[in-house]
Amino acid sequence: MSAFLDFVASLGRFLIGACLGTGRLTLFAVEGLSHIFRPPFYGRQFLRAMLEIGYLSLPVVALTAVFTGMVLALQSSTGLSRFAADSAVASLVVLSVTRELGPVLAGLMVAGRAGAAMAAEIGTMRVTDQVDALTTLSTNPMKYLVAPRLLAGLVALPLLVMVADILGVLGGFIIGVVKLGFNPGIYLSNTLDFLRTDDVVSGLAKAGVFGFLIALMGCYHGYNSKGGAQGVGAATTSAVVAASVLILAFDYVLTELFFAR
Repeated sequence: MSAFLDFVASLGRFLIGACLGTGRLTLFAVEGLSHIFRPPFYGRQFLRAMLEIGYLSLPVVALTAVFTGMVLALQSSTGLSRFAADSAVASLVVLSVTRELGPVLAGLMVAGRAGAAMAAEIGTMRVTDQVDALTTLSTNPMKYLVAPRLLAGLVALPLLVMVADILGVLGGFIIGVVKLGFNPGIYLSNTLDFLRTDDVVSGLAKAGVFGFLIALMGCYHGYNSKGGAQGVGAATTSAVVAASVLILAFDYVLTELFFAR
């Protein structure tokens, strides 16, 4: 009986802690979003965040997209050839890249790179009292540190995903033509026939949500870090893990929303 009560107590503590953490995160997100629409707006911080999230993440996202398209074409050809449906390779590649793989893989790459950088930077500022110094200088830390990054995440990741979609389809085209022997004109024709605006738009909408989640997790865990260098390291790890899990969870939710019949 005592063991059962201990289990119930530990479960209750876990649920209460989860509710408290969710509430804090929600309030943090709402406050950060509200500062986007209230002056002053720190344009230099926004451009710096755009550079960090977008431009500097472009090489890793581009390489990931190209090789993903190549592998997808190769694997789909292996599977579809068993059913004499090799001609469907182009359509499978373009649908998979634009709907799912482009946004998800770009989000995971950016979470590992830019999300960790944001958490480390803000966390270092927190443990060295630079965040408190901003308040002393009559500068709202949420407006200066968080709001520009949230907006940059919303804007930068869809732009990255547009590039990832193009390069992913290009990778599939290269393998289809060079390795699998497809006629270039027919492959492109099949790609364009199955490419729909809804698929691209849904992928870009997912990217906007993922970008916001990456920036939110990086800012939240960095802003609430404590305990010196060890605390900053823990905040960085938590930001990447939380952002990655949320990307996969929200991918299912958004897919259900966009494509469920």
